[in-house]
Amino acid sequence: MTWETNFDRKIVMDDGTEIYGYGFGAAVNKTVEVVFNTSVVGYQEILSDPSYTDQAVVMTYPLIGNYGMAKDDYETKTPTIGALIVREYTPIPSNFRSANTLEEIMKQYNIPGISGVDTRMLTRWIRNQGSRRICIADAALPTDQCLALLASTPVPHDAVSRVSRQCIQQSFVPDGKFHVVAVDCGMKENILRCLNQRECNVTIVPWNCSAETVRKLRPDGIFLSNGPGDPVDAAPVISLVQELKGSVPIFGICLGHQILSLAYGAKTYKLKFGHRGGNHPVRNLQTGKIEITSQNHSYAVDADSLESTPLQITHVNILDGTVEGVACPQDQAFSVQYHPESAPGPQDSAYLFDQFLALMEEHRNAKTN
Repeated sequence: MTWETNFDRKIVMDDGTEIYGYGFGAAVNKTVEVVFNTSVVGYQEILSDPSYTDQAVVMTYPLIGNYGMAKDDYETKTPTIGALIVREYTPIPSNFRSANTLEEIMKQYNIPGISGVDTRMLTRWIRNQGSRRICIADAALPTDQCLALLASTPVPHDAVSRVSRQCIQQSFVPDGKFHVVAVDCGMKENILRCLNQRECNVTIVPWNCSAETVRKLRPDGIFLSNGPGDPVDAAPVISLVQELKGSVPIFGICLGHQILSLAYGAKTYKLKFGHRGGNHPVRNLQTGKIEITSQNHSYAVDADSLESTPLQITHVNILDGTVEGVACPQDQAFSVQYHPESAPGPQDSAYLFDQFLALMEEHRNAKTN
């Protein structure tokens, strides 16, 4: 038996190209969009980030699984990532905080994984060809059946509805100073922690919550969360922002940034291969400083379309010039494409939460005077 016949799983591209490897996690056949992430740490946060729903993530860092899975480090209680593709997977973690192996969690949530893959080659392929749909399947499944599965599986447009909370929840702190209504489009848990740490009581509402419901909650500010998929699919959230903008301060992150821009009349478009990782330089046009940021998105705001809106560009990606932040000062609304709450990740952008608090303080003082 040659070493090639030991492969038990494979990746099939939509052009019929096949890449073989070794399976870990759930042994299921699945059609997903393939993307890559350049982070050197944080595979647990990546695995549990709702923004990766229906996506297979290629990890460019070669060794994955070495520190296991810790109970306190999940970004969501129910991971919905499509799959994980790695160079080397280790089933024996070395970490006193580890409660489970990566594979155990992937099996629990029906997430397939494949190791032994030349992730450098696959990353270059994605950079050249763009994010594409692939089939992850048993190595013995004929190529034509894999291609048929790819062709028959529709592109999902309901990702936000699947990851959003279905009912209103609260996360209050002792002596909370502000009340924030967070619209959950797939919100990471560390965003909630960042708001709570800054003395914010947070009421989390589903993505399709009405503007009337939000008004009755009497928030000091509204937060628009990150989440998966095409921002135009989040039509209820766009309508919500259109109704409430200008009434209270609004802060959006990632998908929330795209939604805020769409609500003001801008347009979005899909990037060739997106931005994913913890090492993206962004220029703050208001201060001139460069922030090293953590990012995870497939779509961007069209800069030209912003010219006909009241939004100002506040941040720009140094690598490709894409819009990384916008603001409407008269409405006390602003958003960024990257993740200031990223954990683990750069801390350069944590000031944005304090900026949100300052706007809520200013808005409260304006009402009382």
